[in-house]
Amino acid sequence: MENPSSEISPNLPTERLDPNEPDLSWSASDFEQKLGFRGGRFTSVNNVVTFLFAVVLTVVFFVAVIYGLNNWDPTKFIAEMFLRGIIPIPIVFFFFWCMAILFVKSRKLALQRKALDLKPFPDRPDFLLNPETAQAVIAAIQKLVDDSRHFMLLNRIERALSNLRNIGHIGDVSDILQAQADYDEGHQESSYRLVNGFIWAIPVLGFIGTVLGLSDAIGGFGATLAASGEDINALKESLAGITGGLSTAFETTLIALVAALIVQVKMTFLQQKESIFLDDCNDYCHAHVVSKLKLIG
Repeated sequence: MENPSSEISPNLPTERLDPNEPDLSWSASDFEQKLGFRGGRFTSVNNVVTFLFAVVLTVVFFVAVIYGLNNWDPTKFIAEMFLRGIIPIPIVFFFFWCMAILFVKSRKLALQRKALDLKPFPDRPDFLLNPETAQAVIAAIQKLVDDSRHFMLLNRIERALSNLRNIGHIGDVSDILQAQADYDEGHQESSYRLVNGFIWAIPVLGFIGTVLGLSDAIGGFGATLAASGEDINALKESLAGITGGLSTAFETTLIALVAALIVQVKMTFLQQKESIFLDDCNDYCHAHVVSKLKLIG
């Protein structure tokens, strides 16, 4: 009798430096793993990595503002927007932290999409999945990647096929795949929780800057009134302090709103890409698992 596993042979490359090396290695390809940090599950990020990115980018940004933009007359007004008060510093920091998270997530999503190109199932149209051939498919998956648990699609397929011997109906497999798909969708949504929190926090910081700036401006009215009985120069100096406070108020809010808008737009596009990936995973599972099942209930 022919061994069922002989029916399954993953489409491996014809040339490979190491025949034991998997087609897709999470430990060698994951962005965070390559930096020497523990990679987050699926498209989730390691917050330590993105925090360090944010710190470095914030320092580089303010160095550029202080020693670059602030020393060039055409851009001096831009530098002054970021150098009025302390509130712009956490705004810029949270902005870069969000952008770092979204960048790392985009790299991890690109790695997850590569699993869609793997072919652990044979191309024969007459191939059917049963408890025996399912074990051969699982073995093929384990040869194609270093650890299927780190790939959303392969983890979903392996969980369903591992329970095939205890399943009597095709609908049961569909239920397992759907439950796993719901879990993956929930995991994807929760991976944006920190970014959503920062999108809320950034405008709040801008409003705090507005309150502080208005407080300074209102406090300056007392000095203005006191200067009204003195010479005109003292009055001008007092009014300059008031306008400076108003500038701090409105410019801080402007910086915060623009930063939040950029993060929101970037996150929306990335969420759309992840949603498309989840849909592609569902289609893959239906085409290669559900439609190929042959179970006896």
